[in-house]
Order: sequence, then structure tokens, then C-alpha cells
Amino acid sequence: MSESAWTNELREFVELKPRQSLAMEAADNLREFIMLGRLAPGMPVRERDLAEAFGISRTPLKEALRILEAEGLIVYGPTRRPRVADPSLDEINDWLRVQGALEALAGELACAEATDAQLARIAEINTSIKEARDTDGQLEAFRMDMRFHEAIVAASGNEALAETHATYNARLWRVRFLSSQRVASREATRNEHLEIVEALTARDATAARKALKNHLRTAETNIAAAIAEIETAKETD
Repeated sequence: MSESAWTNELREFVELKPRQSLAMEAADNLREFIMLGRLAPGMPVRERDLAEAFGISRTPLKEALRILEAEGLIVYGPTRRPRVADPSLDEINDWLRVQGALEALAGELACAEATDAQLARIAEINTSIKEARDTDGQLEAFRMDMRFHEAIVAASGNEALAETHATYNARLWRVRFLSSQRVASREATRNEHLEIVEALTARDATAARKALKNHLRTAETNIAAAIAEIETAKETD
């Protein structure tokens, strides 16, 4: 993609988004562009072009980049020029294992701490994932999937756990989105989500912990397969 075409695509994307604070808006747009692969792993981040596309000065853009740096999505080289992070599969798996432990603990705590309304909301979100996939497309279905996991963490009632989970969630959004696009894994994902909902509804802490840990272990396999498929596609282009 040429530089002008890339800038125009980003500008059109931004125009469709609701307005909020300049730095947070830029961070949200950049995060989503990274997740969708429009800012590819390892790609230099052209601050001037981004500021122009967003219609903002370099100051809020730099603040947005700092937000994404803290999330592990942007890294800086020796010259302090930003680029999109390009984690190895080993790094991704390390993050997933931490995420799996966090969500397993969240499920266990939620069985004791969550209100009936919170558990009902988790089940409702799970039902909405398939509906979103059928009506709104894969991106909205993925967002609902992430809300499902975030709702479980919130139901744990543990703020420290929620803060740590959010950090790893941001790092893993892109690869988990790639994983969600694999049609072959969707039936297994639906079944695992049902196991999680059933365990939470029964307030069975042991079953909830096991189901959530297993779900994140499956994500490791799916993400590795998704990355391998992308690499194979590049080689055949």
C-alpha cells in the first residue's frame, strides 16, 4: 500500500469513530488498527502522517503512543522512533499463560463474589456473540467475546486482578482477533464458553477455574495455527 493510500484509509477510518479526548481517541484508533493488521507488526509508526490523519497535533499523538507503549503494543528503538510491537510466539504464549492464570482465578472468585445479575449478564453476553457474528460481522463478535472475558474478571470483585488482566488483554487483542477468524475453531470455542457459563451459574469454583484455564490453553493452539497460516500465505504471495 502506498503512503498516501495508507494515510487516506486511516483518515476515513477515524472519521467513522465517535469523538472523545484527543489522546484517548488516537490511542483507541491506533489500537484497533493494530488489531486489524492495518498497522502490521514491526511497522514504523509515522507520527506526522498519523497526526495529519487524526487531525491533531503531535502532542496528543505522542501521549497516545505512550499509552500503547505501556500496553506493549508500541515499542521504541535506540533512536526513539516508534514501531508496532512484533512479539515472538514464545512471548505471546507467555502472556497467554499469565492470562489463563488470571482468568482462572477470576472465575473462581466470581463464583463466590458475583451477584446473580452479573452472572446473568455473562450468560447474556455469551449468547450475543453468535448473534453478533450472524448480524454485525466478525469484528463485533470478537468485541463481544472480549466483553465476555472482561465481565468474568469484573465479577471477581478484585480490582488488582482487573488492572493486570487489562494490561495483558491489550497485548493479546491482535493475536486473539486473528484466532477468532479461524472458522475451524469456532465450534470448540462455543462449547468452551458454555462450560464456563454453566460452571459460573452453578457457582462451582473448581469447574470454573478448570474451564477458563482450558479455554486459554486452547487459545494458544489456535493463535499458533493462525500465525502459521499468515506466514504460509505470505510465502505463497
